[in-house]
Amino acid sequence: MSDLLLGFMAIGVMLAFIILGMHIGIALIVTSFATVWLMRSPEIAARFVGAAANDAIRDYLFGVVPLFVLMGMFVSVSGVGRDTFDVFQWLLRRLRGGLGLATVGANAVFAAITGISIASASVFTKVATPEMIRHGYTPRFSVGVVAGSSVLGMLIPPSLLMIIYGVIAEESIGRLFLAGILPGLLLALLFCALILGLAYLRPSSIYSSGQAASAANQDTETWASASVKFFPILLLIVLVLGGLYSGFFTPTEAGAVGAAGAFVIAIARRRLTWRKLWSVLTETGYVSVSVLFLIVAASLYSRMLALTGMPAAITTGITDMGLGPWGFLAAYLLIVIALGCIIDSVSIMLIMLPIVLPIAASFGMDKIWFGVLTVVAVEIGLLTPPFGVSVYTVKSALNNPSITIKDIFAGTLPFVLVMVFSLFVLAIFPSLSTWLARM
Repeated sequence: MSDLLLGFMAIGVMLAFIILGMHIGIALIVTSFATVWLMRSPEIAARFVGAAANDAIRDYLFGVVPLFVLMGMFVSVSGVGRDTFDVFQWLLRRLRGGLGLATVGANAVFAAITGISIASASVFTKVATPEMIRHGYTPRFSVGVVAGSSVLGMLIPPSLLMIIYGVIAEESIGRLFLAGILPGLLLALLFCALILGLAYLRPSSIYSSGQAASAANQDTETWASASVKFFPILLLIVLVLGGLYSGFFTPTEAGAVGAAGAFVIAIARRRLTWRKLWSVLTETGYVSVSVLFLIVAASLYSRMLALTGMPAAITTGITDMGLGPWGFLAAYLLIVIALGCIIDSVSIMLIMLPIVLPIAASFGMDKIWFGVLTVVAVEIGLLTPPFGVSVYTVKSALNNPSITIKDIFAGTLPFVLVMVFSLFVLAIFPSLSTWLARM
């Protein structure tokens, strides 16, 4: 049996393991180890695993993962998400669909200090959904706009998915963060346009009574009180992103400064008890170890694929088929979106990128632009059934049996369509992704 055939069989076995419920990291390691064993010997396979585990995450750069996760956890505990929503709710109170717009705006700002979509979905489900339902919005729209706009956390920097892509693609994480700004703002604006369109053209689709909801209770807010609420958020954004983009901090240092700043804010607002601190630290450990373990597994998987010669063979095959760069890109994005229906975002990137990055390079594609398209396509999977991580996060945080999973998926459908449209726009206009990163 040839090495190439073993490589294809390994991918099939690995996908079968994942569908059967095996953890993605274990599936990657087991199939990679077994494939190298069959290709070479048990001793070489054991050394192969040891070398991959030793080399994969020993770099200083990987400290950025737990630090940004820790910052996001402190931000969630400190109540910054609620204050962000309150400010946007007050600013947009006179517009139809104002609470929906406030949720998108607050999610965009919250994304600039967390980078984790699940955190956004959890926070704004508890903050925004009850407010929207109380003001006459339909439950389906209320949960849909929260789940839909939560994906901004994976695109607007700092982004956990951008960090993972940068590690796998060996691309600058700082430049990837810059590349996510314009696409993230574009997606947020398209979400706002969708909400305004529904509010003015089909009000019955978002309002229970078909009429604009009252926002009279927002008159208690003032510019002074809104400024006080927004100042900690603004300070943290300037501290982290300003230091990062000015070149004063490396991404890892920016994560450390951001975590320290978020910790100080949580203490100053008296939201951090010893119990909550322990919860934040343990949750950060769970998330970080999970991500880093996956990166170790992905490193082993990438080396196994290179050993089989599969990436080179697939590159040659696609070139001989005459698909061209656009045909390859369309096929890749469709596969990523389809995979998003059954497995999580990080797993998709770890499985697909080692295979497709050499092909993208052979077509001369910009890795920064390719990374932005990958993240947007992967984000769509956060909202599509049956997996839809953001949808299930909203459901668990909501704790309302009258709103079903079906309602949430139906509410997110318009946002999925908008994301598909934004993916098309970003593919046609690469400069939207590369302009800031190349400055």
